[in-house]
Amino acid sequence: MYRFLLTPRWWGINLFVVLAIPFCVFMGTWQLGRFEDRVQSHEQATQQPDPSTRAAKPLDELLPVDKVTSGRPALATGTYADQFLVPGRELDERRGFYVLSLLRTEGGKALPVVRGWLPGTAGSVPVPAAPQGEVTVTGDLQASENIHSDGVDTRGGLPAGQLGMISAASLVNLVDYDVYDAWVTLPEAEAGGALKPVPAAAPQGSGLDLKAFQNLGYTGEWFVFAGFVLFMWFRLVRREAEAVRDVALGLVPAGEEAPEGEKADADAGVEGAERAERAEAVPASETTKAAQGS
Repeated sequence: MYRFLLTPRWWGINLFVVLAIPFCVFMGTWQLGRFEDRVQSHEQATQQPDPSTRAAKPLDELLPVDKVTSGRPALATGTYADQFLVPGRELDERRGFYVLSLLRTEGGKALPVVRGWLPGTAGSVPVPAAPQGEVTVTGDLQASENIHSDGVDTRGGLPAGQLGMISAASLVNLVDYDVYDAWVTLPEAEAGGALKPVPAAAPQGSGLDLKAFQNLGYTGEWFVFAGFVLFMWFRLVRREAEAVRDVALGLVPAGEEAPEGEKADADAGVEGAERAERAEAVPASETTKAAQGS
């Protein structure tokens, strides 16, 4: 009855099932590993002391920025040069903009410094000027933003002097000197107090955010899909076997062709039925002859 499993059509179905189930299990395991990594990173972050409470170190000693150095106080000395406004940033549930100044160090490379936040629309609010002369800043170190960072504006078309994303990749197109692939935010307000300090953000991938639970949801989806593939295979096999049985019993309507693989089983079933009928007919004829002889 199950000889149809060896037909070309079923070879294709079987091959798909054999490949699909391990693939789904692999993807589900991979997504589960991503979730476990985020949980582990979150636990490590909660066990470590607040990065902003640790002693400040020179900027070059903390680069490149990673999950360990993110938020650490960094020291840098230089003079302020170009200044940009970063619109569309929220603080304390109020909409405003960052004031970003580039601090050119002794080596000529510039460090983006978020001096603070102001409410309102960028370009329509007076902005305090950056301190003149050589200054030493101590700011919480942050990694360059990307398109997935909160608050970034990737639409482009911003007015001159405004920046949608704080990153070296964006700034190198606006200034004629090198820029560090990092930035700092000042934890305290400058003299005058017009600018509000911007708190440092936790490094990406270190908390149990929505993306972490998305990984957990994807894990369940891949395992469910693997079970669905196996369920559908068993269901198709059962339906095909029932169709073969119906053909063998002559239950298929006249003019309806049986699927490939079912015909062979049906023919075998018909032949078996004919042999059974002949076997039953032989004893009956012998009994008739014996009766006539007596």
